[in-house]
Amino acid sequence: MKKTELCYICGAPDALSYFEGRSETISVKGMERRVDNLAGWKCKVCGDGFWDPDTDSADRYGEAGDELVLAARKMIGAEMKRIRRKLHLTQKEAVDLLSGGGHNAFSRYERGEVPAPKPLVLLMRFLDRHPHLLADAKALAEGADMRGAFTYTVNNDTEALKAS
Repeated sequence: MKKTELCYICGAPDALSYFEGRSETISVKGMERRVDNLAGWKCKVCGDGFWDPDTDSADRYGEAGDELVLAARKMIGAEMKRIRRKLHLTQKEAVDLLSGGGHNAFSRYERGEVPAPKPLVLLMRFLDRHPHLLADAKALAEGADMRGAFTYTVNNDTEALKAS
């Protein structure tokens, strides 16, 4: 057991206590990963803490979190690919219709290289549950419902402006 020190967060004297052999569970998008044998300092007053720089705890915890984020991206990408295929859309059609962006955007989302925007993921999941609404989405994307919606009015009444 190492001696206690001043807390770097709240400043409480002798509040830090050393721990080792602790396990933490990281959770990302419903997936979990447990990291064992962690060591670090924890404040008894504010509850905050940090990993011991003399161990590999921070590296192992960070790597596990990164792996979980990448796994979540790939899971979401696979789901988006499944839905896109179910809707009989190419990646280019999906980009043009649903998200905008570059011609490679959907490919990068599906491979998990880039996180897909949350509204796009929600729209894809919505169309998965209600595929008949794809026709409505196509009509809205064309803007057919907006034709004639924007008119302008000419005001022929003149009005004198007063300076104050």
